[in-house]
Amino acid sequence: MIPSRTARWATGWLLWLLAAAWALTFPLFSSLAPHRLWGWCAAAGYLGAAAATALGRRRAALAVALLGAVAVPLLWLVLTGGGQSEVTVIERSGRLLLESGRLYVDRPGHVEEYTPYLPGMALLGVPRALLGGDGGGDGWVVRLLGDARIWCAAVLFGCLGAARRLLVGGAGGGTGGGAVVGTGGGPVGGPGRLLPVLVASPVVALPLAVSGVDLPLAGLCCLALAAAAAGRPVLSGAALAGACALKWTALPAVAVAVALLAVCRGGRSAVRCALVAAGGTALLVLPAALLQPAELWRQVFAFPTGRAEVPTPASSPLPGRLLAELGPWGWYLTVGLLLAGGLAVALSLLLRPPRTVAAAADRLALGLTLAFLLAPAGRFGYLALPVLLSVWARSVAVPGVSRVVAGSFRLRPSDGRPRVRNEREGGRFA
Repeated sequence: MIPSRTARWATGWLLWLLAAAWALTFPLFSSLAPHRLWGWCAAAGYLGAAAATALGRRRAALAVALLGAVAVPLLWLVLTGGGQSEVTVIERSGRLLLESGRLYVDRPGHVEEYTPYLPGMALLGVPRALLGGDGGGDGWVVRLLGDARIWCAAVLFGCLGAARRLLVGGAGGGTGGGAVVGTGGGPVGGPGRLLPVLVASPVVALPLAVSGVDLPLAGLCCLALAAAAAGRPVLSGAALAGACALKWTALPAVAVAVALLAVCRGGRSAVRCALVAAGGTALLVLPAALLQPAELWRQVFAFPTGRAEVPTPASSPLPGRLLAELGPWGWYLTVGLLLAGGLAVALSLLLRPPRTVAAAADRLALGLTLAFLLAPAGRFGYLALPVLLSVWARSVAVPGVSRVVAGSFRLRPSDGRPRVRNEREGGRFA
């Protein structure tokens, strides 16, 4: 059932108000200056969006939200050199890569010297190293083009754009890959309504403005699922390799994409995807692992899980963190629960593999949510990634089709609309 215009208006107005209330919690309770700045700017943008929605100006509402929650805080923080420490960490790793071929500070003594990322993340810091400067006294062009957040955002939006072309082109081409799309709103060619709202929401706007570190991972995971849905195993594997070379938390995406390809395109495509993903990841990670094996283990694996000499700042009171604080047995219990959750998701992929983009994104979101909740150390902000995956999948969904299998699109000669296998005239199914 399609919601009435009044219901859509009321929902949009209420959501903008809720977003404004959420944004206001940052200047009131956060101790981080970039978060407080973002909160004031975003709250103003969301309140303006709510007012525009009340007047029936939906496009103006979205523009005001994007201006207040994304454009203003991002440009201000970039041009003034503000942001979370992650930005400096990425740019430092890019500089070290160019200067010495190394990525990690030897025997780090405090938190700021740790680089809890795999080698691929250093590539996003290379522009700062090439342009020179430290982001403080440079011209605005150098500050803008050298900031790692800009390149993180470029990877995210580039991947989302490519994913949309894969899915929409596959659906409309008739003979192409035949995209797998799930249920949800928006026409195949019109995910434009939901996707900009997602970018304006706190789920994307906050990390985009203050750090940007998780956005490339999210974009590459979306591209990998879209490529798997469109029957492009090599592209899907390459996207997975890129994601796995950024953070090891991308590993569950490999299993989900392979399961989607296996059920919709066959075992051969699934194996090709897995081989490309494994080979690409090894190519990107192995040189650093051979050059600095001890530091890679200490900074990428031990530090984020709370086993390094310096405690991790990721200390939100999530279940895994609370258990780990009970002592050594609590840490091992947390790890056991984490492995049990991963095994449960893996079994679900074997017993009931996803057949649509939405189902695959939801399964990946479920696995990541369990991982973030049960990890020995974590932050509430990590949960934005599963939300982004689920909402993105619905922004590229076909309306009225609950389950569309890869390769099942056929072009209806009468009107050029993608026709689904077993669909009769009038949109009914056999």
